[in-house]
Amino acid sequence: MSTNLGVPRPDQAAYMLRVAATDAGRAYKQQLLDLLDVGAGQTALDVGCGPGTDLGALAERVGRDGTVIGVDRDQAMLAQARRRTSGLPAVEVREGDAHALPVEPGSVDRARIDRVLMHVADPAAVLAQLRRVTRPGALLGLAEPDWDTLVVDADDLETSRAFTRYTTSVAVRNATIGRRLARHAERAGFTVLTVLATTPVFRDFPAADHTLGLGRNTQKAIATGHIDEEHGRRWFASLAEGPFLASFSLFTVLCAR
Repeated sequence: MSTNLGVPRPDQAAYMLRVAATDAGRAYKQQLLDLLDVGAGQTALDVGCGPGTDLGALAERVGRDGTVIGVDRDQAMLAQARRRTSGLPAVEVREGDAHALPVEPGSVDRARIDRVLMHVADPAAVLAQLRRVTRPGALLGLAEPDWDTLVVDADDLETSRAFTRYTTSVAVRNATIGRRLARHAERAGFTVLTVLATTPVFRDFPAADHTLGLGRNTQKAIATGHIDEEHGRRWFASLAEGPFLASFSLFTVLCAR
């Protein structure tokens, strides 16, 4: 049996672009954009902009008199974002950390943070930064998964549950941030206007393996003793044989400053 399980860890920028291009990715991103109601002449902020996936859509909304600021701390992401937006004069790509945003206080009309809070050291501190840089009446859009809701259908239900436990306890830093978004936002001083939950459903095993890291995280869980090797390898092989189904919940929260 092969030592490696599933696809290797993808390049992070390529991973983000691929997820954004899926039907589920396009749907929730469009939903978030529509909720933010970005208008001409406004200043819009994308925290953790990655390779610039969403900067173009924001630039289209703010128009020639508006400004879009993308912030990321990763040099490779920044380089890709700058290349992708080189023909968009409204877009500024800035190097910076979400915990210390390089943005003037009270200067932002619309802000978004998408699948970033699950990775940061202190989500509450990041939200405090977003409150600092937004002006009164500004809107903030948050979108985060709740990995505790991850379900993978298999006859071996116990290993499916063990995989979810590994994901929430080890693989993802803030794995249950999705359900906590509204509470964190209110504690940061925002008014929560809308809370939505969507459930992406995966029926294609290779696509799910790429997006959810089924193989590589099973391998890590085996290596760290969270999943028995024989059970883990048999479980993963059964997923590849199909029929396949997996899902999780993604929460979207719209707030007002």
